[in-house]
Parts: sequence; structure tokens; C-alpha cells
Amino acid sequence: MKNHPPSLNAREERFENYLSMLSKELDHADRIRPFRHYLEGLLLQGERKSIEPIAARIDPTHVCAKHQSLHHFIAVAAWNDHALLRVICQYALPALLHLGEVESWIVDDTGFPKRGQHSVGVQRQYCGQLGKKENCQVAVSLTLAHQLASLPVAFDLYLPKQWAYDWTRRKKAGVPREIKFRTKREIALAQIDAALIAGLPRGIVNADVAYGNDTDFRDDLTARKLRYAVGIQTTTTVWPPGKRPPAPKSISDRGKQRKLLRRDEKHQPVTVRQLADKLGRDSFRQVTWREGAHGEMRSHFCARRVRPAHLDYRRETPRAEEWLLIEWPLAERDPTKYWFLTLRRQAPLRKLVYTAKGRWPIERDYKDLKAVGLGDYEVRGWRGFHHHATMSIAAYAFLIGERGLFSLCRNRRTARFALPRIYRGGRSSRSANTSGTAQPNIACDDANRIGRCNGEACPPMSILPKIQRFHVTIS
Repeated sequence: MKNHPPSLNAREERFENYLSMLSKELDHADRIRPFRHYLEGLLLQGERKSIEPIAARIDPTHVCAKHQSLHHFIAVAAWNDHALLRVICQYALPALLHLGEVESWIVDDTGFPKRGQHSVGVQRQYCGQLGKKENCQVAVSLTLAHQLASLPVAFDLYLPKQWAYDWTRRKKAGVPREIKFRTKREIALAQIDAALIAGLPRGIVNADVAYGNDTDFRDDLTARKLRYAVGIQTTTTVWPPGKRPPAPKSISDRGKQRKLLRRDEKHQPVTVRQLADKLGRDSFRQVTWREGAHGEMRSHFCARRVRPAHLDYRRETPRAEEWLLIEWPLAERDPTKYWFLTLRRQAPLRKLVYTAKGRWPIERDYKDLKAVGLGDYEVRGWRGFHHHATMSIAAYAFLIGERGLFSLCRNRRTARFALPRIYRGGRSSRSANTSGTAQPNIACDDANRIGRCNGEACPPMSILPKIQRFHVTIS
């Protein structure tokens, strides 16, 4: 039986309902019209989604006036990012869960190359987009993901120390006084805490080496009772399988009771690279973990239970055992990647590999977000950066909702989910976030209402082709 495309009228009605949901969080009637036009502009086809091209597409006969209106809405208006993100999540999360259960919380950061020195947070730092140190801004994100779809739930600008303590630049860029210097790890943990408080569906925390190599970050995740699969460097030290740091001597040379773990010539940890060499290639097995664009993705892996050893001589008890996963492709002279995972002891190798490789949706996420204009903003201030990011996530979330409604499912008996209802009550009484501070907290009460549907690979998300009298038509 064929799946016929939905009527354009039904899609336009859903878009109007979505606008109605989000407009209630703007706290001022005058913001609704520029909000609508900016969201439409992000969803329209076009190479660049900055304010001026959006103004030209929305109202080509009054570009200057429309540009001024949109710029004020993004750069100046004090609407609350937190409130809008909460409603965005309430709308899109059921669609995400319809396509599959949340498998991972992906912690990552992305860079936006910049030429000047005046955009908030810009400095010479590592830019993942370019793969090198360059003049750029960096934002930290938290994404709920599975193999078919993903949803960003937090997006915060990293403010380097040079900016955090330069009050002249801060004032010029509109950085709120309450914003202090935070490392990327601290930003990520704040986003995770907000997601936990909101009760979002839990997943295994996936992060790359920049986060996973930080012992404190891993300890903080464990303290929050979260499992993780994080990349580590080749120099990370561990106690080999079956070994642990020696217990402290009962009495020291001075007659005092020792409490800290110790090391001696016979008891020393090894780097994960040394352990891989000791295990040898014969210990590695071929594993296929998923279907890629060019066929099955496979490589050779080995997993062992080890104890992380970083600075454990300052501890009274050894760290718990966890999985060390090593990838060593046949074509490579040396192992290429290493991970720590806190999955259960009985986890099979294929499950470990599948989980460790769970970060790949974030690349698709950033690609789709940039298709709706994430990196095309023209504003330099703190508020404008976060407002534009929130609007980009809003456009992306609407497309996630459309994908969830009309994706093909292998299990035809699975009931189709319903998008959140539009509550017709009065306008939100929440006050605007006058500081412009981005808030990662997201609450969603519809998160657990949707059953799982094992969908086939989804096509790329569509972009709106045209506007007719300020009403969106989606093809």
C-alpha cells in the first residue's frame, strides 16, 4: 500500500500551530510578526540564512525596513531562549521518540570561523570545522540522538578567559554580568544537569577525546549515575586486566597510618597504547556496527576490563573497572582510537563498538542545522548569538516533527504519534529573560507518550520552497 504525501493544507496548519505554540513565549505581541518571518526565512531555500537575505526573500519590496525589524528581534529583543527551547523540545521530542528510543546524549562543540575580533567570544582557538587553530567562536551543545534522528536541547557559547575578564569587550558585546568564565566541561555538565532536572529520556553520554580524556568529567558523569562512552588519548594510563594499585602500607616509616594508594617498581600502570601492543593484533576481531552510505562499516576491535590510573595515588580506593575499547584497522600500523565505556560487564563486543561509535549523528545534526542557517548569523553580541541559535533549532525541530509524522515504519501496526496539542489558554506569564542569557533547561511532559517505531533510513530533511502571502507552503 502506497504512502501518499500529506496535503499541503495539513502541513500549513501544523506550521501555524507550531508558530502559535512558540509565539506564546515571546512575551510581547510586537515580536510575533518578526519571529514568524525569521523562522520562515530559515526554512526557505537559499544559500545564506543571515538577516539581510532573509529580509530580501520575505519582503523584497521593503528590504531595509524588514532588515531593521528582524535585526531588532534577534539582536535587541529580550525574549527568553530558555522558555522557547522548552516548547521546541515539547514539540519535537515525541517525533524523535517515534523514530526510535534515545540511545545517547552527545556532548560536542562546534566552531564558527570569524575574521574580525569584535564578535563575542571570538579568539584564536581550535575550530573543528577547519580542523586547526583559527580565529573562531566555539559553542558547546547537548544532543539527544539515535541512529535515525537527533535533537539539540542545549547550545551555549564558550567565552574564553580573555573575554571573561575583559569588561570593556563584555559590555560592548552585551555579555550579562552573571556570566563567568566556564570551561567547556563545566558548560557541558550544566547542560546535562538541566536535562536531568527536566526529566528528558536518558541515554549513554557520548563525547570525543576533548571531554573524555578529562578524568574529572568522567567522574562527574559517574556521580550523576550516567553511563558513558568517551574517547581518550593514547597516553591515558590504566591498570592492565586483573591488576590494581597496591593497598597502602599499614604503617609508614614514621609510624603513621597510611591511607593513600601507592606505586612501586613492580606496580606501575601502563598507557593504553602499551597495552594494545602487549595484546597484539591476534586479540582484535572484526566487527560490523552499522550500515553506512557506502555499505557496511567494519573494523577490528579489542575490549578489556581495566581500571583508569590517572593520579590514583592521591586516592584511598582504586577506581572501578570499566571497559577499554581499542580500534586497530588492518590497514594501519598502529591503533587509531581508544574509548572508556561504563557499560555492564557482560556487554558483548559488538554492543561496545556500536555504543562507542554513537557520536556520528552529531555530524549530521550540525550539517542539517547549518542548512537552516545556524552559522549564517550577522550579529556580534551575546544575545544575538543565542537568539539566532535558538531560532535555527526551532526550524530544525519543525522538520524533525515532519520527519516523524511521515517516515516509513517496518512495524505497520505501530500507532502514529500525535504532535503536541496547542493549548488555547492565555499568553504565558513568564517574564522575559532581560539578560539575554542562554538557558539550557528544557522541560517536556510529552516525552514518554510515544511508542518505538523501527524506521528505515530517513531522507534528508526538506526546506520550504516558497512563501505565499506570509503563509508557508512545504513541498
